[in-house]
Amino acid sequence: MKVVGFDFGTTNSLISSIQGGRAINYLDDEGLPIPSVVCYEGVSTIVGREAKERLAEAGLGVKGNVIRSPKFLLGQESVFVEGVEKNPVDIVSDVVGFVAKLAQEGRRGRELGAVDRAVVTIPVDMQGNKRAALRDAFRSAGVSIVQFVHEPLAALYGFFRMQPDLPQTLRQYDRKLILVFDWGGGTLDLTLCQLADGMLVQVRNDGTDEVGGDAFDELLRNEMVKRVMKARGYDEAVEQYPDALSRLLHRCERAKIDLSSREKVELYVNSFFRGVDDDDLDYSLTRETLEEIVAPLLDKGLNRIRKLLESADVSAAQISACIATGGMANMPAIKSRLHEWFGAQRVHVSDRSGTLIAEGAAWIAHDQVQLHLAKNVELLLARNAHMTLVPSGTAMPTEGEVMKDEFHLYCADPRDGHAKFQIEAPIRAGKKVLPNEPRNPLSTLVVPVDAKAKPFHERLELEVRIDDNLIFHATARALNIKSIDATEMHNLEFGLLFPPSSSESFDAVDAESLAGEQSKPEAGSLVMRTNVSRVSDDYFVPGELLYTYKPGYFDRRLTPPRIQEEEKLYYDPCSLCGRASNDPLCRCGSLVPY
Repeated sequence: MKVVGFDFGTTNSLISSIQGGRAINYLDDEGLPIPSVVCYEGVSTIVGREAKERLAEAGLGVKGNVIRSPKFLLGQESVFVEGVEKNPVDIVSDVVGFVAKLAQEGRRGRELGAVDRAVVTIPVDMQGNKRAALRDAFRSAGVSIVQFVHEPLAALYGFFRMQPDLPQTLRQYDRKLILVFDWGGGTLDLTLCQLADGMLVQVRNDGTDEVGGDAFDELLRNEMVKRVMKARGYDEAVEQYPDALSRLLHRCERAKIDLSSREKVELYVNSFFRGVDDDDLDYSLTRETLEEIVAPLLDKGLNRIRKLLESADVSAAQISACIATGGMANMPAIKSRLHEWFGAQRVHVSDRSGTLIAEGAAWIAHDQVQLHLAKNVELLLARNAHMTLVPSGTAMPTEGEVMKDEFHLYCADPRDGHAKFQIEAPIRAGKKVLPNEPRNPLSTLVVPVDAKAKPFHERLELEVRIDDNLIFHATARALNIKSIDATEMHNLEFGLLFPPSSSESFDAVDAESLAGEQSKPEAGSLVMRTNVSRVSDDYFVPGELLYTYKPGYFDRRLTPPRIQEEEKLYYDPCSLCGRASNDPLCRCGSLVPY
């Protein structure tokens, strides 16, 4: 059964499929992707370009009886559209069903067949509950989601798959860093990737809906009205015709696109102002003026790119390729800044920027490529040891699947009445991560335990699950007092294998047995000392606690570990003067150096 690529985008949506070794896009009557807009007019449901023409203002969400990019409403129980309560899942389903029907009924619909299974792209910052709601909306429209893929990752996969010599391209970029971003009408999505042994892995993700192309259009529209009124001496009392702002908004969007290839355009909207002799709006807009008007938004978006690289400790010189997709990528001011940072030869602004994400999803469906986890998910144990919960390279569940595992642990220090589980992921992708390499904390679970229990007497269980919505679930239990804590993580990073590669080269040694000194935190930061252990080993018990149970452990002839000896002495008063061991007035030398 055929699986299509479905880009359910913020601004536009598109279905693509692979036919005869090339991507086929199912566009609307104007040869363009379908606007992700729906309008409810009485008992009629209008979707796509006709609905977009009714928009009077930019931005996402409900605008009168028109909803733009309803996927951003997912996660809410209901919204009101001109006083009528609607379920966001049903609104999204209307758009998905329209896009699928348009593809099937188009001139290429016969070769496409039924649209009932899809690889669906999502923004990098889309939370798990919204993914689950999106799956429900697709199911309601008769389309099952085989798997989700982040939009920039899909675009990058499509970029590579459409190269004339894929093996040579993979060799060229092997071990190299690649920045890919999708700057569309509603969002800016960023992904820093690395190609390792035939697998594209995400290193760092970022996304925002504050600087999409819609925000540029609205800013330009408002400035045009302001400038024309000032030039003609109109005061604020001058009104506009009811649909004037809507017509100007669409004209501003067109002008922004035209100025990508021209230096000047004429903005003209007839019958704009009401009650004046000269009621038309006209303005000669140059590219330089456009860039001056939208400069704050440009800087804000470009700064997201710079900060992403800084957070990954990567310089622009280390980026081997910058792949730019989305309508905004064609803006000369953006291209110029990218060329300045990365060099013109490393910047690739796709001539298929409006369709590349859907095409990449179609190639993923065609190649039957499954998402893999890019980085280990680990549990920080006592003494800064790391235990791998889910290893890098693990295939992610597809539709209807759940990946599950369970771990049996001990509490090494129950004195404060809590067992602390810190779940983390290394900064670097792959399994071969050393103990002293930095990690990012993902989430923390705190489970009440018996504070009077001896070390290792309090048994713990940790269950981890990853579902088909790519949500990581962790549930911790203390078996003695039957306490429980649970958490979810939605921001994992993933990878895609190119065929016919295998994941064997991505395998490596398991990190759970590797213990060592963790990377040092910055001065002044607060660090949680985890107190769980996978084995019953006295080394994981703080020295001052262990001494109360096993004083013989600290017999010098047995050479106890220095760190435990120091812990014991630090919390014990000096046997000679009674002061704390860290009191500068204690000169007794209670802590005997080795």
